Amino acid sequence: MHVLLSWLREFAPDVADFDPAAPPSAAELTVLGTRLGDELSGLGLAVEEMSITGEGLGDIVVAKVLELNPHPDADRIQLVQVDAGDGEALQVACGAFNMSAGDLIPFAPIGTTMPDGMEIGRRKMRGEWSNGMCCSSRELGLGDDHDGIMILSADPNFAGSPGQPLTDAMGMGRDVLWDLEVNANRPDALSVAGVARDLAAGLGVGFSYPSFDVAEAGGSALDQARIEIVDPSLCGRFVARVLDNITVGTSPQWLSNRLTALGMRPINSVVDISNYVMLELGQPNHTYDLAKVPAGHIRVRRAREGEKIVTLDGAERTLASIDGVIANGADEAIGIAGVMGGESTEISDTTTSVLLEMAWWDPPSISRTVKRLKLRSEASMRFQRGADWGENIDRAARRFAQLMAESGATLAPDTIDEPGDLPDRSPITVLPAKVNGLLGTDLAAGEISDHLTSIGFAVEARDAGGSDADSGAESALAVVPPTWRWDTVTPTDVAEEVARMFGYANLARTVPRPDQVGGLTSYQKLRRRAREVLVGLGADEAQPMPFLAPDDLAKAGLDEADGITLTNPLVAEESVLRTSLLPGLCKAVAYNESHRTVGASLFEIGHIFPPATGGELLPDEHEVLALALAGAEAPAAVDALMVFAEAMALGEVELRGEELAGLHPTRSASVLVDGEVRGVVGEVDPAVAEAFGVTERVAWLSLDLERMLAGVERDFSYRRVSKFPSSDLDLAFEAPNSLAADQVVAALKTGGGELLIDLELFDVFRSEALGEDRRSLAYRLRFQADDRTLTDEEL
Repeated sequence: MHVLLSWLREFAPDVADFDPAAPPSAAELTVLGTRLGDELSGLGLAVEEMSITGEGLGDIVVAKVLELNPHPDADRIQLVQVDAGDGEALQVACGAFNMSAGDLIPFAPIGTTMPDGMEIGRRKMRGEWSNGMCCSSRELGLGDDHDGIMILSADPNFAGSPGQPLTDAMGMGRDVLWDLEVNANRPDALSVAGVARDLAAGLGVGFSYPSFDVAEAGGSALDQARIEIVDPSLCGRFVARVLDNITVGTSPQWLSNRLTALGMRPINSVVDISNYVMLELGQPNHTYDLAKVPAGHIRVRRAREGEKIVTLDGAERTLASIDGVIANGADEAIGIAGVMGGESTEISDTTTSVLLEMAWWDPPSISRTVKRLKLRSEASMRFQRGADWGENIDRAARRFAQLMAESGATLAPDTIDEPGDLPDRSPITVLPAKVNGLLGTDLAAGEISDHLTSIGFAVEARDAGGSDADSGAESALAVVPPTWRWDTVTPTDVAEEVARMFGYANLARTVPRPDQVGGLTSYQKLRRRAREVLVGLGADEAQPMPFLAPDDLAKAGLDEADGITLTNPLVAEESVLRTSLLPGLCKAVAYNESHRTVGASLFEIGHIFPPATGGELLPDEHEVLALALAGAEAPAAVDALMVFAEAMALGEVELRGEELAGLHPTRSASVLVDGEVRGVVGEVDPAVAEAFGVTERVAWLSLDLERMLAGVERDFSYRRVSKFPSSDLDLAFEAPNSLAADQVVAALKTGGGELLIDLELFDVFRSEALGEDRRSLAYRLRFQADDRTLTDEEL
């Protein structure tokens, strides 16, 4: 859809503020056109191209053809003598032969730069000089005709003279021309008025229709014509007016210029005005030579299968029963409804009275006919999408009559207005919350209402149930689309209109999320993190079977009575459910040793099945974590625990030394997290290791993972890293075996204060000199400050 700024301003003057008597320069119009084009694109009318009309024609003048002579050496070129305004004959070589002496034509003198960038110079053509160029409408960007020179004097209204600038002679000022992409759901935008309505609403300025008043004269139209709608499902409304004293001639230059700019070729005054009204108001129309319609009787019906008609393009077409037909009183087809008129009632030079048709045709019916006949027209495109069936029909009829009156035509009194089946206009219930949910906005009901009323929608506040608005009920809007929006039938359609007027550019950018079934729970995420931490400590994951041999619990130093024996095991050697991960990991360490892999670090996250508690029938099944460090002593397991606790944000971790089943009697402790026992740490009892065939010492850590992490949100925020160097201090303490190492650790943490950032037990020493009941514990303490380097004195 092409649209001119000057035409838009006839409906919304304030979309551009400038004095018509002093129009902007080309550069200023380009800036203005770009800004308004962005607004149009934001309203859903994407600007595909913008140009400044009338630009590049400043050097083109009107010239008079004086004489035509053949070229002595070229059959396809003639020598034309023209007067470019100075009274002197100027020779031009030209390949067109449609001129005659006395014609006024557009002429490009030497030095002219054409709209396409070509520069006109003095050239020889087959030995003869050519001093300029006679121009076709296509070369000037004023039309598609390039078969011949543009004959200006063919228009009796043309009043130009030789030497006059072409833009002045044709009344062509600078203007902005947009080529808009209009989607199928925007029938209202297939007119200048429709685009102006949208643009005015987007800019917040006024929009109104000019007054299309015309005097009526002569006999009543009711006495000259009669309309009969046989199939009301085909035609929702048929309005007819009669115009007398018709003179078929050429259109005024201004009207021809606008049609040309919008891509239509001027034909004659009646056809041109018909096209002009369609482009301006979006209402396709058709004119019949009233003398060729007996008694002015028009019948609207479906075609008979195989019925034939010769259309305006001279082609005979065979119709089907799905096609709509306009017939005369004798029931002879004289037009294909909403698509193309028939040749039998075509306007001609002898036409003196016209029957003007303004109708609304059922869009699906028109669409089926267009596709079947492969016959597309500007009118059918608008009827397919849904034209306006309301007040615009009467407005368009008055506008047609007003323009025809300029050539002496008169409008007969009275309007013939026959009704058919029109679209349902029941209110659409729209929930503001639903609109905001679709658009990602937070618009109040009043804001939504304002956006809709700005483009002609009627809006009334209701409660969700449909009664009058009630402050105690959910707010809702009853929306009635205007007659020019046949396509708006659902709340989603209404939401689209709100989005356009709110501005697509103002909608928040979001990445649509695909449908997702399920997701990881908080515990599942923490379990994955725990696995990553253990892998980071250099351990490999093992996955022993949850089934044990009948004597495995006893070999691990655990109570055999706690094991649950399966009645239908897969194999007899694996008939007991495990109550601890210790037997399985001991077997894994032994297996690695047997394959000459010593010092294996293995971990497992798996379920154990202790006896039922609290009178439950089923075992107390839950998930635990275990880490076995072959070739390492108990302190290595404590270090791993501290790293794990920090990485998992476990909170306050304490160790309580005590004898635990399966672990070394003096090298084991319970792990307390925030005061609750959540696991054990230490060293595997040498007797247990020997029972499973393990020759290395094995440090051991086991934590009740599920009960420690389930249902707890952890803060894994990063802490600041000091830019200052750290300092280490090694301290050794001689202590009795009865004093647990964790008590020493607690004392060191208290003494170290906030500057103590790491504490590691790196050596346990025993000797005869110390005595059987004593040992030496060596710790490495690391100190660091966030804001300074520590001095020796502070250490």
